[in-house]
Amino acid sequence: QVQLVESGGGAVQPGGSLRLACVASGRPFSTYAMGWFRQAPGKEREFVASISPSGMTTSDASFVKGRFAISRDNAKNTLYLRMNALNAEDTAVYYCAAANKAGTPVEEFEYDYWGQGTQVTVSS
Repeated sequence: QVQLVESGGGAVQPGGSLRLACVASGRPFSTYAMGWFRQAPGKEREFVASISPSGMTTSDASFVKGRFAISRDNAKNTLYLRMNALNAEDTAVYYCAAANKAGTPVEEFEYDYWGQGTQVTVSS
């Protein structure tokens, strides 16, 4: 079992920045690929970014456009998502997820464990 707890969400003005964190406990963090997903009101959950177990490889959604950066610190069992140039369309609940596999999975079904989510609201 892996437990995931997100933090760092909140309210921010358009153009602002946030850094989300996800602390993992349970099985060795460094063996899991990790990902961020988000779900906006009235929409399905969508992939944001993922990172390989070692942290050497990442993938991200087209809408990221260089604004977001996923990273991990395996020594601290922590996953991060740095988000810059936020806009209203980024308003959503952001979830971290763990996949017991290599690479940078992008599909929800590839992930085995999920956090409870953290709310990000971008508004003036």
